[in-house]
Amino acid sequence: QVRLVEPGCGLVQPGGSLRLSCAASGIIFSLKTVNWYRQAPGKERELVATITPRGSTNYLDSVKGRFAVSRDDAKSTTYLQMNSLKPEDTAVYYCNVRTSTNNWGQGTQVTVSS
Repeated sequence: QVRLVEPGCGLVQPGGSLRLSCAASGIIFSLKTVNWYRQAPGKERELVATITPRGSTNYLDSVKGRFAVSRDDAKSTTYLQMNSLKPEDTAVYYCNVRTSTNNWGQGTQVTVSS
């Protein structure tokens, strides 16, 4: 059974930084592409960042240059480093891995506010 665990939540001021993590179990993590999504109130869930097993990355245009996704296959964990945060980054952030099913973490609330 695939399990994705995202600990904690974050409240940060505009311009601040936050690092999210997502620990996986039940899969061969090193073989999987990992996605980070976010969903703001009243909006659809959107894809924020992707990292492939080889470490290739892709980002939503609005976060390019501010966010960085990485992975530590030895720990079966992926990270989303978020810098220069803006109020419009406020959302629940989810990690996602696709196997025969679409697997989601429980979500981490990120609030950017002064």
